[in-house]
Amino acid sequence: MINIDIFTNNGYINGFELSGHAGYSEYGKDVVCAAVSVLTINTINSIENFTDDIYDCFEDEQIGNISFKIMEEVSNESNLLLQSMVLGLESIREEYGSDYITLVIKEV
Repeated sequence: MINIDIFTNNGYINGFELSGHAGYSEYGKDVVCAAVSVLTINTINSIENFTDDIYDCFEDEQIGNISFKIMEEVSNESNLLLQSMVLGLESIREEYGSDYITLVIKEV
């Protein structure tokens, strides 16, 4: 199962942690893992390329772990990109079920 924690502060998303593998299908053919990976990595790349926000990121593909945190005040652009990511993750959870992906939003 993929466990995703979304961190918010004053209505802005300032980071997330993702761990695990969906287990929907065998490694290399798991569409749930692929979809979650594409969404999260594209969001990080978009924040890097389209904003000036400074962030910290750790990735370990083997264990399925991504940790991302914006280090300063979150720009409106980054918040929009992160909200879009959450929308996509929620859609994946609705389509494939909570047996494969959990999503928890935490105020920090």
